[in-house]
Amino acid sequence: MSQIDNLPPLREVIATHGLRAKKELGQNFLFDLNLTARIARVGGSLEGVRVIEVGPGPGGLTRALLAEGAREVIAIERDARALPALAEISEAYPGRLTVIAGDAMDIDYRTLADGPTRLVANLPYNIGTQLLTAWLTMEPWPPFFESLTLMFQREVAERICARPGEDAYGRLGVLAGWRTDARIAFNVGKQAFVPPPNVTSAVVHLVPKPVEDGLPVRHVEQVTKAAFGQRRKMVRQSLKSLGVPVEGLLAAAELKGDERAEDLPIEAFLAMARALPGLRS
Repeated sequence: MSQIDNLPPLREVIATHGLRAKKELGQNFLFDLNLTARIARVGGSLEGVRVIEVGPGPGGLTRALLAEGAREVIAIERDARALPALAEISEAYPGRLTVIAGDAMDIDYRTLADGPTRLVANLPYNIGTQLLTAWLTMEPWPPFFESLTLMFQREVAERICARPGEDAYGRLGVLAGWRTDARIAFNVGKQAFVPPPNVTSAVVHLVPKPVEDGLPVRHVEQVTKAAFGQRRKMVRQSLKSLGVPVEGLLAAAELKGDERAEDLPIEAFLAMARALPGLRS
């Protein structure tokens, strides 16, 4: 499948509009429409779904999402150079593509939801983790989106999906594991991008799951920040930075205190967050 619609090949689109990828914007463009279609299909059928896409660039993934049947795509693009190329896609798919010219960090994504909504994106590498953390810490939970299908550097993807005892396990793995079922869908080699990045990438799929009511996410973040801030130390020591009696936290999680954060199950962090005196804001 070299073409998915009647629009020009992406290399031609990029040449026509002078879309040289900018390192300062974290841009790495995907040219392979077979690959973008594969990304679009990770979360299942897109029929009747509104998709929010961040950083569409020349629109390779945008075209795949529309060709795969998305009811509508809301594309958020900071780079004004890409807007003419996206306008051509909008003309080819009348009424199904809305482009927001702006910074993805400034968007209230909840206002963009309409019926079944998913986020699918080849995220700019320089803001990918920040965006994911913002989406994972939304209140109330479960959030407005059905799922997240996102491209990251492979190292970040491993941190998102890491389990206790794994080297990549940390604050991001606890947060993602607490609030979602997360998995790495597949790897993407350097050669798939223009320009090629220095690292392998991976597509991560996250599906929100219900969590306990009454446990604010900021309290979980406080505990994980303290515990992983000195990850090689015993938790009895690392938790002291919270400034509260540590023994009560350890007792709530049924810990002895000589454990290390990287070996603790997610439930242990949640138990300590529930026991945090005063539930500090």
